[in-house]
Amino acid sequence: MITNSYFEKFHLPKDLMETIKKARSVCFPESREELHELCYGPSHSDKYDVTYMIAGTGLIKEADVVRAKNGPVVNFMEDYMRKRDPDCMRIGDDLPTDKPRFADVYGYPFSNLRKETLDWLAKQQLILLPFYAGGRYYGYPSLMVCPQNAAFFAFALAGMQGFITIDDLPDDFTPRSILYVAPPFRHTHFNGKQVVVHNRSAKLHEVFAYNLYPGPSAKKGVFSILLDIGEHEGWVTNHASAVLVETPYENEIVFMHEGASGGGKSEMLEEIPKEDDGRVLIGTHTQTREKYYINVGETCSLHPIADDMVMAHYRFQDASGYLTIADAEEGWFLRMDGDTAYGSNPDYEKISIHPSRPLEFLNLDGVPGATCLPWEHYPDSNGVPCANPRVIIPREMVHSIVPGNRPQEVNIRSFGVRMPPSTSKEPTYGVMGMLQIIPPSLAWVWRLISPRGFKNPSINDNSGLNALKSEGVGSYWPFCTGKKVTQANLLLEQFVRTPNTLNILIPNQHIGAYHVGFVGEWLSREFLSRRVGQVRKRHLIPARCPLFGYSLEEMKIDGQYIRQTFLRPELQSRLGEKGYDEGAKILTDYFKEQLQEFDVEELSPLGHQIIQLVMNDAPLEEYLLLTPMDIVR
Repeated sequence: MITNSYFEKFHLPKDLMETIKKARSVCFPESREELHELCYGPSHSDKYDVTYMIAGTGLIKEADVVRAKNGPVVNFMEDYMRKRDPDCMRIGDDLPTDKPRFADVYGYPFSNLRKETLDWLAKQQLILLPFYAGGRYYGYPSLMVCPQNAAFFAFALAGMQGFITIDDLPDDFTPRSILYVAPPFRHTHFNGKQVVVHNRSAKLHEVFAYNLYPGPSAKKGVFSILLDIGEHEGWVTNHASAVLVETPYENEIVFMHEGASGGGKSEMLEEIPKEDDGRVLIGTHTQTREKYYINVGETCSLHPIADDMVMAHYRFQDASGYLTIADAEEGWFLRMDGDTAYGSNPDYEKISIHPSRPLEFLNLDGVPGATCLPWEHYPDSNGVPCANPRVIIPREMVHSIVPGNRPQEVNIRSFGVRMPPSTSKEPTYGVMGMLQIIPPSLAWVWRLISPRGFKNPSINDNSGLNALKSEGVGSYWPFCTGKKVTQANLLLEQFVRTPNTLNILIPNQHIGAYHVGFVGEWLSREFLSRRVGQVRKRHLIPARCPLFGYSLEEMKIDGQYIRQTFLRPELQSRLGEKGYDEGAKILTDYFKEQLQEFDVEELSPLGHQIIQLVMNDAPLEEYLLLTPMDIVR
């Protein structure tokens, strides 16, 4: 409902206020329950079609919303609309950017389309949804404006960023960001393509979503907003998961895990899977098929902190020398493609099937009045189950979550890389050891490149399974609206001011000739947690490839040693030093190629020095001179 007193709470751009006043109706949902009910249309149907009249085409159905027992189930009519188009970002302003500008791509200024968009919204029944970008605890006042028949989109945003009643808003609520939703423009202006336009100014970041899949706007669009604000204020929202690990001896340690897509962010929050007899499979030799196991008795307990977006806000940082973080979301946009049958993911299945309040499901099979099951993925047009099924789960429903989202000091900052198999006969870059200890300078270099690596689920080109691809600065570059060098400087500053956070690299999928999946990540987490994140220098040896920092001479868990061939792949008989060196050269050459674009005047002097070390094949000692590792003694 709406009253004039509600308008008095908002301080909005003049043209937006005029748009709202002209609209056919305006709804401020007063409760989460009211917003949920709006998802099913004015007749509160069991199945509601989301349609728009397109001039010259007629009525187009974008999606349908099914009322399941556990919440609305949304399915899009086009396969293309069931996942985020990676080439959907356009910049509508004249501020510095390395991303495509709207005017350059479409040949006219965005201000023209912005006016058309507001004119269209002025003729609709609208939902206005206030929220805090980054969550209610530490976020920034924001507003979403969308047509009422797209209430499921608003419900998704409220699930990820938190629902706020308008009565709880402070007077003179001034949005730092505004998200506009105008689905028909996908057909009238963009030939059916997803387009999200970012229009920035010093005090306001506008996001215009010309599609209804919430991934590039309600999810990653908010990520973009936080990255833009961070550029102005000098902090970063990292693309990471985080978990507080409690050892069997009740010690606590916090891991933050970054990496390109497929780098193991979700897996950092998972328990170590065990065989029926209780053993852990370390790896399987890709040629001999020999398997190697370890017995791990009582494993550490996991308390998730964040799933994908981590605020390292300047307000959290202090003189401790540790990176301090908090979750930037109040709900997680979880991909359920790995849940293929009952029991695949018991924790999330239990939450999804029996939630304490309705959840939202996308690309899953929904039947009116039945329970939506997370392993029943909606089929694409070819009959194959959709590869991007999603459920939005509030963080407070996650099992053993760290309550209250209080800022946490990070003890271990890890970076995951997908590695192909590597042998002396077929050498590749898959030569990283199970756990590599690196100085801050090298941790920064790895995040500038953020290689996606082997058999990555996001790569759909023809360059081959072993091709190296860069996801860009911090692995969050696809969501940035500014310049790469700006983010590079912010990340370097973040590493320099947090010397007490230990930086590590962890490979997944393969270590030389062994297939390991994500077990290296899980065992490294177990190993470091039991040592409260402390590593003694006498246990380290400089890696044969300087980009890998230090290798471990030994790793012992529960009194059992991990084979050295997992820690130092050059010791593998089917790889050897020659094969290792050839693989390391592939990786090093790729790094040199990618780092050239950062060697520009705007880069900090320290950044220039670090890049020159990579270009000159400098030994590890020279990186340590620039960024010492005082934490390793």
